[in-house]
Amino acid sequence: MTEPQAKVAMHHVVDEAALPQINADDFARRFALRAERLMWLLGAGASASAGLPTAIDMVWEFKQKLFVSQRKVSRQTVTDLSNSNVRMKLQAHIDSLGYLPRDGDPNEYVALFEEVYSSEADRRVYMDAKMAGAKPSYGHLALATLMRAQRTRLIWTTNFDALIDDACAKIYDTTGSLTVVDLDTPSRAAQVIDDERWPLEVKLHGDFRSRSLKNTSDELRQQNALLREKLIDSCKRFGLVVVGYSGRDDSVMSALDEASQFPGAFPAGLFWLHRGEYPPLPRVRQLLTRADEKGIETALVPIENFDEMLRDLIRLIDDMDTTELDAFAKERQRRSGAPRLAGKTGWPVVRLNALPVIHRPSVCRRIDCNIGGTAEVLEAIEQAGVNAIVARSQAGVLAFGADADLRTSFKAYGIREFDLHTLEVMRQRYDSNERSLLRKALTNALVRQCGLKAIRHRNTDLLTPVNPEESTWKPLKNLVGSIAGKVDNDQDLGWQEGIGVRLDWADDRLWLLIESRTVFDGITDDNKMIAASFSRARTVRRYNRYLNNLFEFWAQHLAQGGVELRALGISDGIDASYKLSAITGFSRRIGA
Repeated sequence: MTEPQAKVAMHHVVDEAALPQINADDFARRFALRAERLMWLLGAGASASAGLPTAIDMVWEFKQKLFVSQRKVSRQTVTDLSNSNVRMKLQAHIDSLGYLPRDGDPNEYVALFEEVYSSEADRRVYMDAKMAGAKPSYGHLALATLMRAQRTRLIWTTNFDALIDDACAKIYDTTGSLTVVDLDTPSRAAQVIDDERWPLEVKLHGDFRSRSLKNTSDELRQQNALLREKLIDSCKRFGLVVVGYSGRDDSVMSALDEASQFPGAFPAGLFWLHRGEYPPLPRVRQLLTRADEKGIETALVPIENFDEMLRDLIRLIDDMDTTELDAFAKERQRRSGAPRLAGKTGWPVVRLNALPVIHRPSVCRRIDCNIGGTAEVLEAIEQAGVNAIVARSQAGVLAFGADADLRTSFKAYGIREFDLHTLEVMRQRYDSNERSLLRKALTNALVRQCGLKAIRHRNTDLLTPVNPEESTWKPLKNLVGSIAGKVDNDQDLGWQEGIGVRLDWADDRLWLLIESRTVFDGITDDNKMIAASFSRARTVRRYNRYLNNLFEFWAQHLAQGGVELRALGISDGIDASYKLSAITGFSRRIGA
């Protein structure tokens, strides 16, 4: 946990011009033949799957702590660290100080950590608290299984956690099989490596339980020379697999650079496993390019995540006892995102009509007053003539809107409290008032920014184009033909091509479910059967390929290229902002 993990995306949009690159399946086949000759270097990304924060998570937490303590404001005003408006506010404060690194600077993490906690003892307490209760993920247990089978011998890590130790204790059923070396006992690393007493884990930046933690720039520069020297020496004997590490530490990257200059270095190859949509850092590109020019077998390997990559490797290793690992996988009932379908055949076999909500509001306004139920709350908003989104709960009136508008709306009802309210994840798992508020706000955002109008219902909102003649809708017309008209020339019964949308919870996240609908205007008891027959005739032949193309259109249109979707577009008060992924959910048969 010493460096930021790259941003996560379901596609690898990496600019690797001039960098040698291989696919993950190609790497897995090479690894199966060379496992004993490859050592590992683990960074923060390898611990993220176990629930530990990455350094980029901590960077924003440090900025939040500085903002709250120096501006003397409530933490609730900047509680949602994923919100772009909150981040802008925090960054503006950091920039105003004038002496801390800019956003995204490689030295940002260490500078902020030292600014917030100047004492090494305090930093140790902080890291201890972060790692309390962490448990090994599938990837850690898979590495321990490879160690027991003598397929993995040596692991270097910049992390402070004990996840590899704990994984080995579980797989070996003892705590004595793995040798762990940190900054307190650097000479021991040379002895163990020279004597080939495997397996060995070397913690380059220390252990959270040790006296020495290397967190800040001065400490990293003084990283023990013996460990650095042994890392360089080991690179002459083994190949290297790097995973979850961004390359922000000068001490480690300098050692790898130096090692690559020796003839015959990395004899089993240098493989940099890369996750995320952004290119590797310049320092990483420089290392891989120089290594390639030296004749070292070098490759950047795009992967989905640490756990999935280890699962792929385990599948290709022969004669391994994976009893504990298989039991762990079964116990977890592990589900993960499937990659998008590539080519004309293959899996996933089912495309779901669900878009991941990758960002949602975490707070709203709460007004405690003497108002009645939902009908009275909505009436108060309507009479005030303000643009606000509200829901009634036991905690009070929950709302998004400008503060002045909300005070005006509920002033007559005797406002007792006007505060922030945290939208707890637990209450978004079911059809609660809070999830209803989030759905209303998301529908508002789609109406504002996607050229749609809405017919609102209790659980599902119907969306149709405001102006079907706009060029935006030409791709939809190419798929379905006409997208608006009258039913059988009945001037009183109009129809439009549209969708129904609602929010649902699955796989520990919110999803926007979309359903293709024919939306009618002017339905009565006399013509509803005609409308139903018309709708069936339009949709009865929409088979797999047709629906796939239709979902693709709506997914791209609603996501708007990943831009922030704002429900109200206000600058005062609490707005609701969202981001949708344009990649719908996919599913495949377990074990495929």
